Amino acid sequence: MSNIIRWIALLGVVFLSSCVSNRKVTLLQKDDVNAVGLPKDKVVRTYDIDTFVYKIQSNDIVSVRFESLTPKEFDFFNTQAVQQPIGGGALAASALLVGELVDEHGEIPIPLVGKFKIAGLTVFQAQQALHDIAIGYGIKSPIVRVRLINYRITLLGEVNHEGTTLLTTNRVSIMEAIGLAGGLGELADRSKIKLIRQNGNQTEVVYLNLLEEEFFKSPYYYTYQNDILIVPALRQRAYRKYFGQNLALFVSTVSVVLLTLNLLKN
Repeated sequence: MSNIIRWIALLGVVFLSSCVSNRKVTLLQKDDVNAVGLPKDKVVRTYDIDTFVYKIQSNDIVSVRFESLTPKEFDFFNTQAVQQPIGGGALAASALLVGELVDEHGEIPIPLVGKFKIAGLTVFQAQQALHDIAIGYGIKSPIVRVRLINYRITLLGEVNHEGTTLLTTNRVSIMEAIGLAGGLGELADRSKIKLIRQNGNQTEVVYLNLLEEEFFKSPYYYTYQNDILIVPALRQRAYRKYFGQNLALFVSTVSVVLLTLNLLKN
């Protein structure tokens, strides 16, 4: 009887250790997990989020479009192509083909101007610089549109849909990126998400804690081009994934051994 009690106690400890509390899965906590009497329909607190500034880098693909009131036969900047919305498969590939690849010197070709350095500028700064150039060439009321069309992020690990996602905007938060991947898995460790970011010739590795509400103030709140997010698993994952199988195998083995011993006694 004592052996049976020990086994039951051991199984109880294993099952309890495989449980995941709400404090390990609730994102952006602020002492409000399982809390009661929280205020409703009112602003509880506010955060100042860092201004998002992305500067164009080498190997980015940008779409540059000029429009103006100058007749087309005299508007040498107007090289509009019919662009397709970025979606997936052939549409995404088509959008990439009409863009300009920023070379290793940070430059792209512009009609009449030749090579123009765009790396190190924000999208809006690039638009203004090209607008000023068009004005200098006598183009009437030019409108310049610059867009990043290969802005992508990759999510791996304990997310519901691993893979690389092309974004239609370059202002996407980490939380939105995770949402695009279908959300985090039940056993994802939300306190140790690894962010791998290319910064010039360097690769930065940063660990993010998404359980704390103060993440709103993090300088890594927004994603950058080519970001990779790796979501690790909690320790409970091994129990959840393998314990049932191993327990069934163990019980079957014990049953066979006991049956064999019983037959040998007889």
